Amino acid sequence: MRGIAGEELTAELAVALGRAAAAESPAERPQVLIARDTRESGPMLESAFAAGVAQGGGDAWLAGILPSPAASVLVRRHGLDLAAVVSASHNPWPDNGIKLFGPAGSKIDDAAERRIEVHVEAGLRPAGVGRIRELTGAQDDYLRELGSVFQTDLGGRGVVLDCANGATYRVAPLAFERLGAKVEAMAVEPTGRNINEGCGSTHPEALAARVREGEAEIGFAFDGDGDRVLAVDGEGIVRDGDELIALAARHLQDAGALRGGVAVTVMSNFGFHRCMAEAGVDVATTPVGDRHVEAELSKRDWSLGGEQSGHIIWADYAPTGDGIAAAFLVMRALAAGADLAGAIPMTKVPQKLRNVRVADRHRLGEASGLWDAVERENAGLAGRGRVLVRPSGTEPMVRIMVEGPDEAECEATVERLAEIVQRELG
Repeated sequence: MRGIAGEELTAELAVALGRAAAAESPAERPQVLIARDTRESGPMLESAFAAGVAQGGGDAWLAGILPSPAASVLVRRHGLDLAAVVSASHNPWPDNGIKLFGPAGSKIDDAAERRIEVHVEAGLRPAGVGRIRELTGAQDDYLRELGSVFQTDLGGRGVVLDCANGATYRVAPLAFERLGAKVEAMAVEPTGRNINEGCGSTHPEALAARVREGEAEIGFAFDGDGDRVLAVDGEGIVRDGDELIALAARHLQDAGALRGGVAVTVMSNFGFHRCMAEAGVDVATTPVGDRHVEAELSKRDWSLGGEQSGHIIWADYAPTGDGIAAAFLVMRALAAGADLAGAIPMTKVPQKLRNVRVADRHRLGEASGLWDAVERENAGLAGRGRVLVRPSGTEPMVRIMVEGPDEAECEATVERLAEIVQRELG
């Protein structure tokens, strides 16, 4: 669930979702963890969802402001039945959302979502009176889990962390400091309305400038709920999820710890596929979305996967993306004193991305003129590149991706397609 808080995602809907989630749980008295990010609407929706859980006969445990992946860790650590995170991830502050994790720490599947939707539409009556309590020590439990898995001595290495004024603003600096890093933190003053605003993984420019002009050797930018991360090398160059996954894959392979191959989405750069082929690492390709990556890893019993946007899953730690854990995996892959720029094992093919705001992204399939143009452009790039057009999963946008032999040709192709999208769907 994601939308404008108070308009599309209301307190009444959050109550209904909490009640339905409790009713859908097979537990007699479901124990439900609730975490949130720093948005202004977070406390309202957190309270409403908790009230719904209690009306559904369950107990709600409030963990406070924590990254989404902390819910995956804590629901397993404490043996709870369900976890909910109140967050709209990388979206702007007026939006909010609710995502659910099952007892194994994975996001709930499509079938469970449909059953919850049926319960919401049916308007279930209250099933009982549960309790709402604070989960004390939730932040420390999450930090201990990170520390127990990533026992890496960072030895005073200089790191800049851009916390997006979001859910990682407290835990990310603490986590790096506990491993011995010299931390400079930015975007750690949330107001409820500045989450993702000119900062974080969706706007890494400020972080790049800070690393380039300062003494730190590396930087990491998280998104609003902390399940994504991008990196900045010592030269101030932003390194995306493809590059970080390639680095982690080669490191794990060299250490004999890469289980199976790597799962990525259709957005991954061709340079990534070429790098993995040269290393003899199998690659599985999925539709866009970390849930698809997670499902592919589970099906194949592989350990590593992710998205170009910075969702990186290392299943030996958790079954979902965790920005802080991914950053630690990158630091582990860097030998003492090694610079990220020299360690990245892949060379990207020129790629241009464009987000085009539209009136209704769901009408994309009806835009026949656009699809004719996509077919023509793909034919023109045959053997040299490709075009991918898809709707955003969370915002009223159409996303255009073009790969080609050079930047200018990619840009020209993106411009032509963007004009058609605006004409047919704007």
